[in-house]
Amino acid sequence: MEARTHAGWLDELLHEVRRQMARRTGADPRAVLDWLSRQIDADIALVGSAGAVESATARFPRQILPSLEPTLARLAGGQMAAAATEAGALQVRLEALGPRAPRPVLVVAGTSAPTPDAASLVSHAGSVIALLDRAQDADTTFRGYQHKARQLRFAVFSALLAGDITLARRMTTGAVPALLDAQRLRVYLLQCTPEDRDRLAQIHQDGSGYHGTGLMVHCPAFKEHLICLVAEDADGADGTEVAEGVYADPETAHGQGTVLRRLVRENPHYALGISSPYPLGATAEAYGQALHALAAARHTPERVGAYLGRTPLVPLLPHEDAGTWARAFLRPLGSTPRVTLDITRLAVTFPRSAVARLLDISRNTVSHHLRRVETTLGLDLSDVRTRAALDLAFCLSPGPQPDDGSGGSGGAYGRPTPTLDELLRAEPAHAWAREFLRPLQDTRGRDLHTTLCAWIDANTDAQRTARHLGLSRNTVRAHLRAAEQLLSRDLLTTGSGIHDLVHALHITGLSPAG
Repeated sequence: MEARTHAGWLDELLHEVRRQMARRTGADPRAVLDWLSRQIDADIALVGSAGAVESATARFPRQILPSLEPTLARLAGGQMAAAATEAGALQVRLEALGPRAPRPVLVVAGTSAPTPDAASLVSHAGSVIALLDRAQDADTTFRGYQHKARQLRFAVFSALLAGDITLARRMTTGAVPALLDAQRLRVYLLQCTPEDRDRLAQIHQDGSGYHGTGLMVHCPAFKEHLICLVAEDADGADGTEVAEGVYADPETAHGQGTVLRRLVRENPHYALGISSPYPLGATAEAYGQALHALAAARHTPERVGAYLGRTPLVPLLPHEDAGTWARAFLRPLGSTPRVTLDITRLAVTFPRSAVARLLDISRNTVSHHLRRVETTLGLDLSDVRTRAALDLAFCLSPGPQPDDGSGGSGGAYGRPTPTLDELLRAEPAHAWAREFLRPLQDTRGRDLHTTLCAWIDANTDAQRTARHLGLSRNTVRAHLRAAEQLLSRDLLTTGSGIHDLVHALHITGLSPAG
């Protein structure tokens, strides 16, 4: 065998290594075995460390393997590196692969013993197979690490959503992310493709599995969302108001926030919603703001928007009467299991399919828990107004209280429990509703207010809304997208802004309290 031919064979082997490494679908020893078989005119099998054939050329005589078992065992156990023997009329060469026992063994069977050059090529091919196998093991280990790191990041995020910073720190003992030492954070919600989400979270990951002073979390409910928690101490941008509901992209910002903004500028299908700065214990509020900001940002040329801090409805309601109403509303749920209440809190805001993905349970399980609540309260949670009322009650009360024997008919000092309408008649609530709906006044000929009223009356069914208004379904959805931008509320993706719209429309239909 000429040296030039030998070098050409080695080039072909290296080409196969490059091809398989670039393909990223796992090692394929069969391709190497078939190539080697053509070069040396022999049939070949790869016997795994457990003694079973993992791969072989099509005509390999498997019936010879039982007679080779003692030799295979010594090779696999590391007692020898290679052996040559006979099996009937066949000349057999066996070569162990890799440094660690138990080792796989390459078995070459031909009508004649391999030449020295052929034996050398067998060794080279075996080294390639061992290299590919080790690369696959490393890749499998790396993917497992990435999966566990992603799970831990989500667990930390979940603890922050629940306001439990201590739990978040306990879950990260030994490698506490810098984010948990920050005083405040912003939530940046990046909309991108699921493939890009995986890539971005990986390339910005540090050696500890986090992201410097931030945290990139895969949203399990919406596969196009990458949730990015950024320490405000590190990014330090406050934002400058330029339009109702949207803040400008701060030019003075630095760090991860700037990286995310740059990604949006460079990718026309990306969008970014940014919350106001919040203490770590209020991460849930920051995330809600980022959802609304993203809904508005999608419809702007820059596709970047930060939430305009408006006063929410809850603190504007009469505190004592609102608490009394909420406790009475939720009292029948006093003996309901905690898991049912947790699922219900999510399901009144997010679609049931999203809740199922978020909690890694089936949609039927979500529906089962919701039916329990519906039966207990005597309500239909498929109705948007009912969900809005229940969500408001959850916001006003820490949770259902056991029945105290009052039957739910009395408030403080024996006063009757107020109704929801009585709470919403308060002048501060009216002022909030007027301010909330004010952006709809300048809609350039589109009556968005009428569309929104009809949409809520149709229980957020765009097709029914279109029939009622005599419009096309696409026109109705275009109106809803325009309303998202004007109101800075997410109405279509998660629906997390619908409850504010329900309350604002309801309040403006009530006469203010005298």
